[in-house]
Amino acid sequence: MIHRHRVSTASKTQKTSKSRRRTAHIGHFQLEWFGEWSFHWSDVYQWLLMTSWQKFFGLIVGAYFAINLLFALAYVAGGDGIENAEPGSFWDAFFFSVQTMATIGYGAMYPKTPYAHFLVTIEVLIGLLAVAMATSLMFARFSRPTARILFSQVAVICPYNGVPTLMFRAANQRSHKIVEAQIRVTLLRQEVTSEGHQMRRFYELSLARAYSPFFLLSWMVMHPIDPASPLHGETLTSLIDRDAQIVVMLTGLDEAGSQTVHASYLYAPEDILWNHRFVDVLTPCPSGARYIDYPRFHDTQPLSLENW
Repeated sequence: MIHRHRVSTASKTQKTSKSRRRTAHIGHFQLEWFGEWSFHWSDVYQWLLMTSWQKFFGLIVGAYFAINLLFALAYVAGGDGIENAEPGSFWDAFFFSVQTMATIGYGAMYPKTPYAHFLVTIEVLIGLLAVAMATSLMFARFSRPTARILFSQVAVICPYNGVPTLMFRAANQRSHKIVEAQIRVTLLRQEVTSEGHQMRRFYELSLARAYSPFFLLSWMVMHPIDPASPLHGETLTSLIDRDAQIVVMLTGLDEAGSQTVHASYLYAPEDILWNHRFVDVLTPCPSGARYIDYPRFHDTQPLSLENW
């Protein structure tokens, strides 16, 4: 992960000890901003859906052991309330808690006092709710549609039909199609108004082809830099000075689940190669099939001056 750009909504002088730092990822960029942030329980579900699988399973395992440890301590505090368990034995109480939460019921250990029966009732209820919640979250995470889109690590500017054209390419890394695929490309750059206000402006870049009925192999996205283009007259230096970025958003319907999927990427001025072109990666086979040479997907080659 390459962290090339940082965005902050508060200056360092505005940070306090209670300030939290939050991050978001777009392509290979990490955006960071600072500010007051308060926890909302309504955000827990979204966080559990979006967090990594490692954190998700870690939370499930941690919660499982934490609940059993707490109930084991409660059983030990109740004295000799478990039949066939050594009085005061934490591990006997812990494994009894595990059996109770899972509703296994081996029969070797069972509650024999009202206090133990009450704890068993509470633990079984919590166990059923926990299993139901974990199962629903697991299903939601597995059923959440995702796209595996590979964007070229660089974009190029080269002539196409006599017009300088911004190009980058995308590839569908899954074997099934994305239908009704659409791509939107937006230029973000810093501008100063006549009153001296600095602001971030968005400009939609028109594309030679922004729609594909089905996206299966690769897609060369092209924006002609004609006099009407926001990029007309720009150079690498001017784009860097304006802190420009090119944001790519791809959306479509996943053929397997008929659900909307999306992917995003972001190009900085340093990611744009001027006077370069992409090498060919789509090769026909003798059988009539076609394949993509992914190892060369990001490769470019410089153009000679005669090509301009």
